[in-house]
Amino acid sequence: MLTTNYTAQNLIEWYKKEKRDLPFRHTKNPYKIWISEIMLQQTKVATVIPYYKKWVYDYPSIKSVAESNLDDLLKNWEGLGYYNRCRNIYSAAKIILEKHGGLLPDDYRTILSLPGFGEYTAGAVLSIAYDKPHIAIDGNVKRVISRVIGIKNLTTKNINRIKITVQKLMPLKNCGDFNQALIEIGALICSPKNPRCLKCPLSFSCKAKILNKTHQYPAPKKKKIKPHYIYVAALIWDGDYFLIRKRDNNVMLGGLWEFPGGRVQNKESIENTIEREIENQFRINTTSYNEVGCIVHSYSHFSISLHLFSFKIESKNLFSGNKTRWIKRKQINNFSFSKANHKLFTLLNRKDWNV
Repeated sequence: MLTTNYTAQNLIEWYKKEKRDLPFRHTKNPYKIWISEIMLQQTKVATVIPYYKKWVYDYPSIKSVAESNLDDLLKNWEGLGYYNRCRNIYSAAKIILEKHGGLLPDDYRTILSLPGFGEYTAGAVLSIAYDKPHIAIDGNVKRVISRVIGIKNLTTKNINRIKITVQKLMPLKNCGDFNQALIEIGALICSPKNPRCLKCPLSFSCKAKILNKTHQYPAPKKKKIKPHYIYVAALIWDGDYFLIRKRDNNVMLGGLWEFPGGRVQNKESIENTIEREIENQFRINTTSYNEVGCIVHSYSHFSISLHLFSFKIESKNLFSGNKTRWIKRKQINNFSFSKANHKLFTLLNRKDWNV
């Protein structure tokens, strides 16, 4: 059975000895902790570390983020994915600078009202940066506590039980270490498959271990089959320049640049799709084009095949504006593109852009 003082102290002592040496654990700066927690959402630690280091070097304060522009921030974020996180950081930084003097609030309700802050992020930042006794329940913690108290199904009621359990265990001091200890156990020891129970500081009171049924707690979710869609993109040339388009901020991958194009509709050929998209977007009739090739890319909830077609025109002045640019190959690094579009660049590099 879990006992509050003994368990919390055990966890904190274990964490101090066993925690990973990560760059964001060498600071109590609320801003840097906030950035690390946002970057770590749905992203592996090893992937985050170089992005985190570059970001806090380029933008050492909330003020520097708020006074930057979104295009530069997205370029810094390029490749990390889930770009809405970056847009939320920018929006929140502006609010913090305007209403809170550039300092991240230490009040739960206030911080929870900022863009990009949910219960987990608010609890993590407040406990780590300000030593406030707020819980931080992520997927790792849900799994750990499910096994300890014997929860099979992560229903709303049972998730509330997990929250209550963790809140009861929360110490008055070292709150951040306590939260990170539970997260670290889930990341390093209490893994979904083959947990290393002998290394776990909670094994003495873990119901799943006692029953020798760790694989049943919590019950594995049934994997959903990802839908697959077909898209087309246009590489439109005018001399040495080609056309790129900026995505609206309120859509997936918002604010990033890409080759113009669109999704293939039911029973529509890719040729008909590219002709329709170019005509609808730029009001020109397509008569001559070549298919360059195709790449496949996976997102979190779906995957795509993306077919690239090459066009040549002679009037780039037709397509000037805030959402379009004519650029040369050497200017690619000046703009932020999605991973799928970078795959198209790689495809073109193999062909030496001779299309």
